[in-house]
Amino acid sequence: MAERIEHDSMGEVRVPEEHYWGAQTERSRRNFPIGAGRENMPVEIIRAFAVVKSAAAKVNAELKPEKMTAEKRDAICGAAKEIREGKMDGEFPLVVWQTGSGTQTNMNVNEVIARRGNEIAGKDILHPNDDVNMSQSSNDTFPTAMHVAAVTAMEESVIPAAEQLIHTMREKEEEFRDVIKCGRTHLQDAVPIRFSQEISGWRASLEKDVEMIHKSVEPLRELALGGTAVGTGLNAPEGFDRKVAEEISRETEMVFVTAENKFHALTSLDGMVFAHGALKAMAADMMKIANDVRWLGSGPRTGLGEIRLPENEPGSSIMPGKVNPTQCEQVTMVAARVIGNDTTIGLAASQGNFELNVFLPVTAYSFLQSARLLGESMRSFEERCFRGIEVNGEKMRENLDRSLMTVTGLSPMIGYENAAKIAQKAHRENTTLKEAAAALGILSEEEFDAAFHPEEMV
Repeated sequence: MAERIEHDSMGEVRVPEEHYWGAQTERSRRNFPIGAGRENMPVEIIRAFAVVKSAAAKVNAELKPEKMTAEKRDAICGAAKEIREGKMDGEFPLVVWQTGSGTQTNMNVNEVIARRGNEIAGKDILHPNDDVNMSQSSNDTFPTAMHVAAVTAMEESVIPAAEQLIHTMREKEEEFRDVIKCGRTHLQDAVPIRFSQEISGWRASLEKDVEMIHKSVEPLRELALGGTAVGTGLNAPEGFDRKVAEEISRETEMVFVTAENKFHALTSLDGMVFAHGALKAMAADMMKIANDVRWLGSGPRTGLGEIRLPENEPGSSIMPGKVNPTQCEQVTMVAARVIGNDTTIGLAASQGNFELNVFLPVTAYSFLQSARLLGESMRSFEERCFRGIEVNGEKMRENLDRSLMTVTGLSPMIGYENAAKIAQKAHRENTTLKEAAAALGILSEEEFDAAFHPEEMV
């Protein structure tokens, strides 16, 4: 492999000739052989960094034109645009398990933009630190990129996926509005419910989750950029923080503002904890919904069997004809991963020391994994499972007719204790409620028929 000599403040380093990264990236690549190729820095962070570098160059050109010339600005912005478009994805080899501030990833971006920007300009005009990193520090760029990536993931992946599933649930509510089934509490028979009402509970859960996510992203709109190394803003021109937040807003078409207190912005991850809590809430609801769906579809002959799920693939390597609720299973596994990530993020947020939190990469990695998995999981569940749910009306009616808890509708007429006697006798002797009521002399069969209307209990 052909190599070239690059240098940094520590000396010379050999770098693969075909790549754009420089000495600091190469040192990190060699020093952290931990999860390489499997647990690299998320591409969402890299592309958010490109936004940050582009915005910073534009603001520096306005506030420090003697240092950030139009030529330099255009070269930086051109290279950053290629990164955002995914054209440079192979230039970011660093893993999550590196320095806790993400310094090497910041320098990886700086080095790639500098070298590619010099190609665009046709001459060497950009230095990774002096130009691409002008008015910045890794300590304020990484948390800024993390917030930009997190808001983007929430608004472009998680929320749209949830809203599509909510839409499908509304359609199913309308489709199954007249279907009455046995309700269940404690995994035991309960009073009747419309299937549409059961679905509405699932749908309302997701609607509440979306509301919470919208609220939770608001703290993430505050950006640390402009705080530089420790929050004092050393080496950043006055007004840089506000103007760069405005520029990032323009480039992303999302709302961002500068953090009022940069000391807090550099050392606290409370916004990430709060926002991920909303993701955990949605994951918990999705776990519950998926479990309900696979319970209702269990069988096909010895389970509840009240609904039919789409059959997407064979379910067993040994049992012919077996089909499993695989989309429900992927949802529950994703939910488990999200809940685990929440523990990681909470622990990482508690470990900030003095003027900087040094658990930034693992926080970003965990948060973005949760958002990505949850969004993709809900899309797949909606498309390959929920959209195709069908009702087994015969089985629902059979279960409803056999349920003992429909006797609850008679309580206002005959009292709780008499109703309990009827249910207990019917269960003990395996008879119907009507037969038990007549045998006990509480209601004649004619009186029972006149009073007993499960469809009016919903």
